[in-house]
Amino acid sequence: MEHQNNDAKPAAEPYRPDARETKIQVIKFTLFSASAGIIETVSFALLNTFTNWKYWPCYLIALTLSVLWNFTLNREFTFKSANNIPKAMFLVFLFYLVFTPLSTWWGNALTERAHWNEYIVLFLTMAINLVTEYLYDRFVIYRNSMNTNTRAQRK
Repeated sequence: MEHQNNDAKPAAEPYRPDARETKIQVIKFTLFSASAGIIETVSFALLNTFTNWKYWPCYLIALTLSVLWNFTLNREFTFKSANNIPKAMFLVFLFYLVFTPLSTWWGNALTERAHWNEYIVLFLTMAINLVTEYLYDRFVIYRNSMNTNTRAQRK
């Protein structure tokens, strides 16, 4: 018969935001993503205007800049996470390992083959990215580490 240790404390449940805090997270995520969208749009516009490059290299550079900005702000202020930064960045990398080839493919197809306006494609892609990345961040990357950084602990 195995001895059970009744003195052991149960593992703490991960923080789960209520409806109000979830709304605040969505608003913050949207605003930070909008700022990342400005970075992506301006860098895309500069590359698209001042180079002879096709859609995809302009898009990839602009996307990378916006992802780094968005990750930094959302980790600190939206999800208030103290989780391992390399691990969180790796999870972001996994998201973009799927999203980037797909969005580059459809962006190139729509602009080069279907002759859609580059900026319409960019903004539609950014809207898809906003929704899918929020869900991924909330339920995968920061699922068990929300409100664990020093900013959250001060409140």
